[in-house]
Amino acid sequence: MPTAPAQPVTATDPGTEHRASPRALVAATLTLVLAFAVSSSPVPLFTTYRRADGLTDGDFSLATVAYFAGTILALLVLGRLSTHLGRRPLALAAAALLLAGALVMLRVDSVAPLALGRFLSGLGCGIASSAVMSYVVDAAPRRPAWLATMITSQSPMVGLTLGALGSGLLVEHGPRPTTTVFLVGAGAMTLCLLALAIAPETGPRIRGALASLRPRVAVPAAARPLLPALAAVVVSTWAMGSFYQAFGPSVVADGLGTDDAVVFGVVFSAYMLPSVLGAPIGGRMRIRTAQRTGMAVFVLGVLGVLTALALDSVVLFIAASVVAGAGQGMAMSASVRSVLSTATPAETAPTMAAVYLLSYSGAMAASLISGQLTRWYGVEQIVIGYGALAVAAAVVTALCAREPRPVEAPAA
Repeated sequence: MPTAPAQPVTATDPGTEHRASPRALVAATLTLVLAFAVSSSPVPLFTTYRRADGLTDGDFSLATVAYFAGTILALLVLGRLSTHLGRRPLALAAAALLLAGALVMLRVDSVAPLALGRFLSGLGCGIASSAVMSYVVDAAPRRPAWLATMITSQSPMVGLTLGALGSGLLVEHGPRPTTTVFLVGAGAMTLCLLALAIAPETGPRIRGALASLRPRVAVPAAARPLLPALAAVVVSTWAMGSFYQAFGPSVVADGLGTDDAVVFGVVFSAYMLPSVLGAPIGGRMRIRTAQRTGMAVFVLGVLGVLTALALDSVVLFIAASVVAGAGQGMAMSASVRSVLSTATPAETAPTMAAVYLLSYSGAMAASLISGQLTRWYGVEQIVIGYGALAVAAAVVTALCAREPRPVEAPAA
């Protein structure tokens, strides 16, 4: 999936002085959108690589695993570093890593450069999901109050959609698509580096940088009864997102009878973008209701995807992807809201690290297992496994979802 974060950053670090900066806000927002756009741009090329270089679905699955591994590493090890070194240096590092990933993939003729490029992109997006989002929050004005939340929650999905659609158009209508896509991506990251170079620093610089590299993953005791439903939701929905990344081009080409990269861009966006709409819908419901309803909608969409493959219907596949994506947004946002409502401010960061670990690890494990299964089964058979996972997760959610008991922070 979803390379986008599970929950937007909504507040600056405790004890820091708020210093709004329009210049920093523009630079950070631009970097956030383009980082995720560049991260999704290689996926429409998978069919081209398969046809020209003999890469297999297993190779693409391995590249997806490399991407998630980079993201997990960045989130767990580098997630708190911007508090000690500053937001801007980490934002520059994220843009530089994505630039390096794009340059590596200029010459993809085997799985090795593809996996390396995806790993570097994963590192860059992992840093963007922490440092650049914090940069946005620091730089945004206090009024309107919703501005920072809107940017941090919507920018990744907008970027993923722009990257997939833009890359699809270049593949179909641009010259030398296997290089043009990454030259455009490298140019986009160079633009971000220039914008960040003239932007002011807004974050704190305190001691303890080396100590911050030690991963911290924990959940409050009050959140532990909520973990079964949370795990069911994030593992199944993010696994489905990894399916679109690893096998989406093959499904469009073999299962739906077209190798048009623009069609794949639409298919990919049809799953990613509706989650932005599903989240506010679920926010109007009680948490337990939103989790159950979201997973029911998600299962309905996944079953529609299976039906579309059986009928070779592109239109039904896209429509079912929209339904699944909306259900994912409802269930995912409610699940994250449930555990955060039990956390004090000091527990928020390690709690979110735990959510990220579950999300990305579930997606990576699904990609790794399905990649191995391609030795014996076709994509049409493998997607049935994703459907079974969705149904099992919906059952677990229906049985285990519950309302959290909010915990107030102790007085200073």
